[in-house]
Amino acid sequence: MEQHLTVLLEEAVAALVTDTSGRYVDGTFGRGGHSRQILESLSAEGRLLGIDKDAQAFSEGLELAQADQRFRIARGSFADFAELAASSGLAAPFTGVLLDLGVSSPQLDQAERGFSFMRDGDLDMRMDVDRGMSAAQWIAVADEAEITKVLRDYGEERFAKRIARAIIAAREEEPITRTLQLAKIVTEANPAWEKHKHPATRSFQAIRIFINDELTDLEKLLSKVVDSLDVGGRLVVISFHSLEDRIVKRFMRRQAEGEQVPAYIPVTESQRNRKLKLIGKAVKASDHEVALNPRSRSAVMRVAEKLAYDECA
Repeated sequence: MEQHLTVLLEEAVAALVTDTSGRYVDGTFGRGGHSRQILESLSAEGRLLGIDKDAQAFSEGLELAQADQRFRIARGSFADFAELAASSGLAAPFTGVLLDLGVSSPQLDQAERGFSFMRDGDLDMRMDVDRGMSAAQWIAVADEAEITKVLRDYGEERFAKRIARAIIAAREEEPITRTLQLAKIVTEANPAWEKHKHPATRSFQAIRIFINDELTDLEKLLSKVVDSLDVGGRLVVISFHSLEDRIVKRFMRRQAEGEQVPAYIPVTESQRNRKLKLIGKAVKASDHEVALNPRSRSAVMRVAEKLAYDECA
């Protein structure tokens, strides 16, 4: 198994930790790379909650919690971060919330998880294997229109209909239960794809996002994160997919610009109700990091900070 390299590790923690005694949430604990770095930056009074759907990530988080009393771990979706934090004894407001979206390297490395189109395994794709429908179960019952919509909406796959039709035809011959089986079907149905990218990349990505309801979870968190942040608190989000980054970018921009009114209507700055300010520009991995960890090539980090009322006035 390849070593897991945390993407934008130094950059994310430097942007997140503004108060060493603060209360922080790592909504995507994974294998704890960001969490461990955050803990190194905190004082004895600082506190950190890690959250993850994945049972293996949760188990690793329990080990970290036993080793460091400043850390707690909760299993669940980051969409429920406020409730999970409260039940763990870490109530809002928070000094910072971090999200490192998408699938982790360890999940890709384990063929049995079903995320990889390069390794043969059960076609599962669930981040929480104890809940919901697996990718194989969904593919067995979804009609062509639904498969097409998922591939197009979540994978931005231009040959979605053609691939969906091939999946339907293949499952009539035999159940589609293995990752390489699906990858072969998609590859043979895909007449063209991006250079240096596997032809099944977009389809696997789309199905994974759908199965785990990833975009809905992201939108749910964003809908309540501002009210859960302390004044000066930071939201730091690392995205690997254009759809995720678009949601984050538009959300942060709306909160930074406030209410949009026609230019001829006189309003005070406070009436615009700006809640966030953008911190710097979008950050991407350095050439050095990309060389060490090709997964970081598509990473985009955005940072925003909660405004005080008098900053808006």
